Amino acid sequence: MQKKEPAFPSPTTDSASSAVRLAGFQFPTDTPSWRDWKWQIANRLTRLEQLEEAIRLTPSEREGIRLSGGRLSMGITPYYASLIDPLDPDCPIRRQAIPSAEEFTNSPYGMVDPLAEDSHSPVPGLVHRYPDRALLLISSHCAMYCRYCTRRRMVGEHGRAIPPQRLDEALDYLRSHGTIRDIIISGGDPLMLDDDVLEYVISSLRAIPHIEIIRIGTRMPVTLPYRITDDLCAMLRKYHPLYMSLHFTHPRDITPDVAEACGKLADAGIPLGSQTVLLKGINDSTAIIRELMHGLLKIRVRPYYLYQCDQVIGTGHFQTPVATGIRIMQELRGHTSGYAIPTFVIDAPGGGGKIPLNPDYVVASEDGRLILRNFEDRLFEYRESSHDFMLDNE
Repeated sequence: MQKKEPAFPSPTTDSASSAVRLAGFQFPTDTPSWRDWKWQIANRLTRLEQLEEAIRLTPSEREGIRLSGGRLSMGITPYYASLIDPLDPDCPIRRQAIPSAEEFTNSPYGMVDPLAEDSHSPVPGLVHRYPDRALLLISSHCAMYCRYCTRRRMVGEHGRAIPPQRLDEALDYLRSHGTIRDIIISGGDPLMLDDDVLEYVISSLRAIPHIEIIRIGTRMPVTLPYRITDDLCAMLRKYHPLYMSLHFTHPRDITPDVAEACGKLADAGIPLGSQTVLLKGINDSTAIIRELMHGLLKIRVRPYYLYQCDQVIGTGHFQTPVATGIRIMQELRGHTSGYAIPTFVIDAPGGGGKIPLNPDYVVASEDGRLILRNFEDRLFEYRESSHDFMLDNE
């Protein structure tokens, strides 16, 4: 009888060269199954007893796992689980992936839909807030369920692709609104769909004449890099201009497998950007953010946004003061290259859209004379020649 593969690769002391040591354990990676993204999805960690075999859980984690049924249940790919430090409850990978009891503590500012996406949805599955952009939600399923998810109201274990009728309604809406030139495909995670289904969506969008740019929002290159296959890249490169927004949170997200996945996408001509969420106790320091941004550039991913954590119910323990983000931005400017500096934004509650926040470098401004402060806190005067020109012509 053929031996059945375990649902989760058990810790082993085997010293064979086909095993890779990660986070204090050895996980066998010599079988084709390990690099098969569908095997990884089918064998995600979803139960308390699975984690307890490999990780010394805290009481808060045990309680969080017990309470996290239904929407945003626990789901961790074996790959991403292999990055977890089994002994450190403050491991940044662990805190992103494993539920805690803090998710079920009431917060006075927590909202179900903080970005008011549902109220900006003219047809199910489509969000149209900005005049020239729209967001198409084609899946409510993810490879790994991030514990700070903005869309936890709609993302979870019973995820599925958008029904064909809803997709047709969304496409009809897009065809009838000629001002929309930029479409973001998101979810859930669009890359949870098979290549042929994803291609149907992308090709349908590309057939709409006024849609110039197609973007895909995904975290699978980070949580399941084996999803980035040669076949997927060959399909995607047929539909340029196509961009991809990834989601890196901590330097430990960047592994050789992730670098390989991003390299495949970049070689397929797809510009990559990272949207990083600022999270208390995970990445809320300048040193960690700088290391992450430098690591991203080395794997050809451009830092794009640094997000203030959205005020979603169940995420209060991740939220930092806004001053923390502004301080990080101030300490990055002048101390690293401009390419490594993202834009710090708050996605305004109530559907106000992204609002950039930056340190104030203009100390004073009067009669065309500006006093500017640089990254060393030194002051400089700048005279606007356009102001003098206007005076001469009055």
